[in-house]
Amino acid sequence: MRRRSNQETTGSVHHPLFARFYARMSVAAEYGAGMAAHRAELLAGLSGRVIEIGAGNGLNFAHYPRTVSEVVAVEPEPRLRGLARTAAVRSGVPVDVVPGTAESLPLKSEAFDAAVVSLVLCSVRDPARTCAEIARVLRPGGEVRFLEHHRSDRPGVAAFQRVLDGTVWPLLLGGCHSARDPLGTLRTAGFDIGPYRNLRVPAGGLPLPTSAHVLGRAIRLPDDGPRG
Repeated sequence: MRRRSNQETTGSVHHPLFARFYARMSVAAEYGAGMAAHRAELLAGLSGRVIEIGAGNGLNFAHYPRTVSEVVAVEPEPRLRGLARTAAVRSGVPVDVVPGTAESLPLKSEAFDAAVVSLVLCSVRDPARTCAEIARVLRPGGEVRFLEHHRSDRPGVAAFQRVLDGTVWPLLLGGCHSARDPLGTLRTAGFDIGPYRNLRVPAGGLPLPTSAHVLGRAIRLPDDGPRG
């Protein structure tokens, strides 16, 4: 039997300095980098019971449509979880913010109609296991909405991203990796990738290692369904 890590058993991830930085940076990016509009697009049309993985400081909460009956928002970092609980009070839909890690969600199988991952798959310890957990808690046919940065399709930039990921980037930015492949990881976990579009964040100015983003949706296939 696989022995669970301390992170998984406590449902906690401590990045106090990064949490303070992210709380400020993410708020500034809402309009300075156009993230508010991307969040609204990400969540438009959702309904039913939704799980949000890695809710951060809760910036998505204001964009959930009234057709959502409940959001269970999982956030392992204590400071960000506290900020998310404050944001949940101001949300137009019921939001329950809970501790937990993405690789070991403290929730029942097939309990949700939809899942949201927003700038999360870059920083989890095990993206494949995270996506498998998302598939577990979603009902068959349930939908994943994703907004993630990813590995560049430009070889020179991708090589630079790999160097960063192997050196300073995860250490400075709370475990973030700039060169992951969220679409490929979702496919491997049994999701059918639906419509998506590539975008650059921010749209102008000098490109960053994390400028390449993808925004879209995927469907959880039945366990015996085709994968593509």
